[in-house]
Amino acid sequence: MLNREITPRKKDYAQWYLDIIKRAELAETSPVRGAMVIKPYGYAIWENIQKELDRRIKERGVQNAYFPLFIPKSFLSKEADHVKGFAKECAIVTHYRLRETKDGQGVEVDPEAKLEEELIVRPTSETIMYDAFSRWIESWRDLPLKINQWANIVRWERRTRPFLRTSEFLWQEGHTVHETHGEAMEEVLDAVEMYQRFAREILALETLTGKKSELEKFAGAVDTYGVEAMMQDGKSLQFGTSHDLGQNFAKVFNIQFTNRDGKLGYPWQTSWGVSTRMMGALVMSHSDDNGLIVPPKIAPIKVVIVPIYKDENKNEVLEYSRDVYGNLLEGVKSIEFDDREFVSPGYKFNEWEKKGVPVRIEIGPEDIQNKQVVVVRRDTLEKDKISISKVNAYVQNLLDEIQENLLSRSKQLLISNTYSVGNYKEFKESFLSRRGFIRACWCGSSECEEKIKEETKATTRCQTSEGLKHLGNCISCGKPGSEWVFGISY
Repeated sequence: MLNREITPRKKDYAQWYLDIIKRAELAETSPVRGAMVIKPYGYAIWENIQKELDRRIKERGVQNAYFPLFIPKSFLSKEADHVKGFAKECAIVTHYRLRETKDGQGVEVDPEAKLEEELIVRPTSETIMYDAFSRWIESWRDLPLKINQWANIVRWERRTRPFLRTSEFLWQEGHTVHETHGEAMEEVLDAVEMYQRFAREILALETLTGKKSELEKFAGAVDTYGVEAMMQDGKSLQFGTSHDLGQNFAKVFNIQFTNRDGKLGYPWQTSWGVSTRMMGALVMSHSDDNGLIVPPKIAPIKVVIVPIYKDENKNEVLEYSRDVYGNLLEGVKSIEFDDREFVSPGYKFNEWEKKGVPVRIEIGPEDIQNKQVVVVRRDTLEKDKISISKVNAYVQNLLDEIQENLLSRSKQLLISNTYSVGNYKEFKESFLSRRGFIRACWCGSSECEEKIKEETKATTRCQTSEGLKHLGNCISCGKPGSEWVFGISY
């Protein structure tokens, strides 16, 4: 049975988030510190996300492949900035065998089974993939090479929260190789656009995109571009990233190709990815104090039908309800028919609200008499009585309307919680009194960026294309700068 209580957002937003995940049966903690078990309903949402994003990735000429989970330690050590960025998060395999303890009551590491070279459990795959790329690429005819991997990642996080930050998580990582830097940059920006469109069209999330600062960019990249979403508490969540890797990794892993003039040179590379963090964004962006709200386009169950009956009218209500179910299946494939007898209709309503099913249809004896059904939309909880002859078209239109409404609410949240300030005093006061995005000018120095972070906990989220054109004095030091978006992030 599902616990019916959810902590209100205004009382404790962090606990509200955890309650939603538990009550909607998305995930639970595991015996491994910082790792989670993704439950069937949560994984079904992830599968729908994965399926649609995978389709879009392949439309861009990218092929899926798979690379090893274990990476030789020497590979990670080749690129100095890269290893520095992940060193504190790496899980390391030192031995390959266990043995029984002397008392026969357990197992221990076999000291004689020490690996000749320690292995890193994949924190990201650049190094293991680029070793392969060095063998796959010989001439310009092999380019562009576009590979994507759906995989699990291990980063030994100290502070964890389901979906947002876990020691192990799922993601996709795209890696491409190009003849010219111009082609690589086109790929970098195309990936950012793909993520932003996916967020809008599928997850009903409005986002900002732009270049990341030197301190916030990916370890080993020349530049990083981010997609930033705003949660209901005004905090920023990095939705996805795309990296211009330049020729850094190509030189380290000796990826060379013979160009069209017959000369040997290094190609230009990119990488880009999103993760199960999207699930956290989904929960925090759309849900309410009644539970999860799932955009129809990724909902595992788009419509649930709940027949309401007593012993004397059970057969009549069930027959009528099954007819409605059969007719709806012609246009909506993901429908649940909830005829469980061991729980009450009220319990069912509560459960499906917590799981965020977009549309609920209630059918009782009175509805049969009036040749109608009661339709409840999850985003607003509004109820309507709809004629049985119109229910199919109504429900299909309603699913589209709910999707559009969720995106509209996300846009409004972003707009209404984005502010511009002209000086450091206003900047600090803004973050003390409210959460959101602050547009402010910054000179680009790491000293000012670190000072701002230390004093306000705010970080640079990205510089949008509009911000690049907006010049002004740095809010910290007063030197010339340009506009950046700041926020307090997850």
